Amino acid sequence: MAENSGKPVLLAALGGNALVRKGQTGTVSEQFENLRVPIRQIARLSRSCRIIITHGNGPQVGNLLLQQECCPSTPRLPLEILVAQTQGQIGYMIESTLDSELMAIGVHEQPLVSLLSYVVVDTDDPAFSEPTKPIGPAFGETEIKDLPYPVVETPKGYRRVVASPRPMTIVEKREIRRLIDQGFIVICCGGGGIPVIREGRSFAGVDAVIEKYLASAKLAEEVGVDIFLIATDEAGASLDYGGPDQRLLRTMTVDEADVYMSRGHFPPGSMGPKVTAAASFIRNGGKRAFITSVTAIEAALAGEVGTEIIPA
Repeated sequence: MAENSGKPVLLAALGGNALVRKGQTGTVSEQFENLRVPIRQIARLSRSCRIIITHGNGPQVGNLLLQQECCPSTPRLPLEILVAQTQGQIGYMIESTLDSELMAIGVHEQPLVSLLSYVVVDTDDPAFSEPTKPIGPAFGETEIKDLPYPVVETPKGYRRVVASPRPMTIVEKREIRRLIDQGFIVICCGGGGIPVIREGRSFAGVDAVIEKYLASAKLAEEVGVDIFLIATDEAGASLDYGGPDQRLLRTMTVDEADVYMSRGHFPPGSMGPKVTAAASFIRNGGKRAFITSVTAIEAALAGEVGTEIIPA
């Protein structure tokens, strides 16, 4: 076992804005530049923590779906294949950026690995009978009659809708644990993981999107993470978000999280999954959980900014 095996394990879950910010087109150069902000901080934190990095993939999967719609002569790829493609794409971008930032601070022998990750979901999950997750490009009303999948009306137009089942277990959890114990920084569970169901002793991919923060919380629980940090485009969790009485919560108990959720403070499409994931991690034995901005990862861990979710 590596000499650093006594260090706490930090799982940093990067939101989509870590790669593509509001108002940007999402070019490769923009994504690499955006990544430097959180990755530079994670590089410094690797001196005191063992690191797992998870990440979103919404813009990247959306672009792949748009490319499929624009080129009907090319065979369509199922969603689990597109998720796998983005795990490789974003894993490469994070790994190469992290390698550069580590060398910039004088760390030249830190092993890194990007891991394709399967996440098991339940075939009986109610999400499969009532898909709610919009993905991909928007269509006009005249276009949807010929589409081979269900759609839902959104503010952007009609979009494909898929199931978003809860993650049951991370298939590679034992391998991830061994790698971090051996000193690797592990990049995994991209986009919530590749959704699979069990078929006997094997797995089969399904058309679904797993909420990335819930998958990260499940991984944190199964691997035995000490610190779970969600890095997003907000300073933390706020009450009355967007209103005149908006108030950032510096700490929040898991019971308070349930109450605030029931009162509509954390909507399903924005802060809701982040708070749910952080509270779940603490309820299942996690030590510390934070929600903060991608620009303030180190400051949040120092207790200076962000929202910390604590036991009841």
